[in-house]
Formats: sequence, C-alpha cells, structure tokens
Amino acid sequence: MNNKRQDQLAVHSICEFVISVPDLQKAYDFFNAFGLQVKRSTAGHLELYTYGDTHRWARIYQAGDKKQLKWLSFGVYAEDFDAMQQHIAAKNIQTITALDDHAEQSFWIRGPDNLALQIMVADKVSPSHKSQAIYPSTESRAGRAPNRNSITQVHPGYLSHLSIFTVDVEATVDFYVDVLGLRISDQSRGIVAFLHGAHGSDHHLLAIAKSNGGGLHHSSWNVDRIDDVGLGKQQMEQAGYDQGWGLGRHVLGSNYFHYVRDPWGSYAEYSHDIDFVAHDHDWPAANHPVEDSMFVWGPNPPKDFITNYETI
Repeated sequence: MNNKRQDQLAVHSICEFVISVPDLQKAYDFFNAFGLQVKRSTAGHLELYTYGDTHRWARIYQAGDKKQLKWLSFGVYAEDFDAMQQHIAAKNIQTITALDDHAEQSFWIRGPDNLALQIMVADKVSPSHKSQAIYPSTESRAGRAPNRNSITQVHPGYLSHLSIFTVDVEATVDFYVDVLGLRISDQSRGIVAFLHGAHGSDHHLLAIAKSNGGGLHHSSWNVDRIDDVGLGKQQMEQAGYDQGWGLGRHVLGSNYFHYVRDPWGSYAEYSHDIDFVAHDHDWPAANHPVEDSMFVWGPNPPKDFITNYETI
C-alpha cells in the first residue's frame, strides 16, 4: 500500500466516535445546522455522515442528563489485525466485552480514563494526502468574493480529528503511542498533546488535553475554503448557535478555525488548511510553550473553553 508506513504496527484512522446526550432532537438540530448529514436509525439513535460519503463518522444515543463519550473505534489494515491483537495482548491491556457487534473483525479494550476502544478492520478514512485549500483565481478581472445570494450551506468534507480529555496527559500519550502506534506531532508537555497516524493523517488525528476526567472536548471537520470557516460561523449564528471561539489560526497544526459550542458545552470545529503528516515523513515533534498550543491570532477563547462538562 502506497500510504502505509513500513515496519510500523499502528491503527490508521479514527473510524467512529460514539456519544450519548440527554436530548436527541437537540443533537439533530445542532449537527444538521453545522452542515452534516444527520440520519435517524431504525434503532432510534442518530448517525453522522458528511454529504457525498457513505462512511458513518459518529453515532449519538439518548441517555443520562449530560453528554458522555461512550467509545472510539480505530481502524487497522486487515493484514495487521492479528499482529495488533497479539501486540496488545502482550502489553497486558484489559479486553472488554464488545459494546457493538457490527464489525466482522474487531476486539475491544479498556483505554485511559476507562474509555472503551474498538480495534477493527476497516478502510482507511483518515486522509492520505494534504487537504485541499481552494482559493479564488488570482487571474480574475472581477471581484473574487462570492455574492450574498450565492451562499449555500457549508458542508464539511471529513472528520479531521477528535480532542479528548484525560486525567494524565503523559500516561495517555504513552498508551496511544505504545499500544496503538500513533505518533507525537507536537505538545505542551503535561497540558496538551497532538498525535498523528503513522500511516498518514492530518497533523493530529487525536488531541489529548488535561482535565479532571475523560470526555470529548471537540470534533473537528475539514472544509476546503477559508470562506467556509466564516460562512460556517455565520450559518450557526443564524441557527441560534452563537457561542464559540474564532475566527482564528492555530500554531500547532496551522489550521484556520472556528469552534461552535454545542448544547452540552463541548464543540464542533470548522477547520481549514491543517498541516498534513505523510506516512513516510518524520514530523519534527517538539515541546512548545502553552500559549502556542492555543492560537497565533484570533479572539481570546471563552474562559470555560477547556472545561470538561462531562465531569461536572
């Protein structure tokens, strides 16, 4: 496979994240306004897709009085499945009963902060090349900005990454690196870390932030145009979701961003032009000042931006 790092046993994608929320209708309204294709399953839960793609990125169930991250599903290549299972068994990682039985080849383990993780044979859905960054032609002899009457709903293209909370950043990083084969991109040691996929992914497939417990901080969705970041912000404000953070640009990952606060205190991010780490490239990982783990320009984040509402 052209996009496979040689001699590296590792997961290649986050195939799906699963959460529960108190009110499915609020989840439907939020993600539909965000620009995702939200489907109601016959079993009663919600499923998240990007338009034009058959891959299911997330499921949302109704339960409890607050949002909760239930599990993450990681994909491996079929030829690596047995070796990955043996590798994890040799690490004495606790296996658990399957929470979902739809995958033909999968097993389940207990990860940091008691998070359930599914390891499954699946097609690679993390990108294998740099995302598009589409800009109007500089050859234009007329105005290059779109007219207001040409604006349509922003539809993100794919799930770029997830950011999760943990009690112990360094121990959690060690787990995802040593057990699942992710690689460190950058970090502010002990505070936040950004991990990419060894077989090629955006600058981070998984971000890990310090908190008083586990949980999901945000899901990040790629858009091809910087206008889509601003238009996404606008469409969410018009739909009543006017709390968030942005517009801005990150230092680590380099992407332009706007985070929209969801009904449960976490976020969905419009992300544009994030750095990419190819399968055959050794990213120059470094330990950065905390201020560089946030942004290079933009408004100050909300005071509770890194509050973990799943533990309150």
